[in-house]
Amino acid sequence: QVQVVESGGGLVQPGGSLRLSCAASRRIFSINAMGWYRQAPGKERELVAAITSGSRTNYADSVKGRFTISADSTKNTVYLQMNSLAPEDTAVYYCKVTVVVGPEESDYWGQGTQVIVSS
Repeated sequence: QVQVVESGGGLVQPGGSLRLSCAASRRIFSINAMGWYRQAPGKERELVAAITSGSRTNYADSVKGRFTISADSTKNTVYLQMNSLAPEDTAVYYCKVTVVVGPEESDYWGQGTQVIVSS
């Protein structure tokens, strides 16, 4: 069992920046991948950014060049640095941790952190 806790959300003006944190109760080296998803009101949850155990990253087209995902193994934490925020980025942001043990793959989700981009 893995516990996942997000933090760092809040209210920010358009063009501003915010850094989200995702802390896992398992060492990052034992985690296959971690990702950030978001869900806006009335919309489906979508992938924002992900990072694998090999430090490979991928981003949704809508956030490329603005968001950066990174990991700090000493803190078992991944971060999402969000720059040039726009109202369209308003959503609840969720962290997902994927753990693979043999043929079994398990996903663990945090409770989410609210991001509101508004003037």
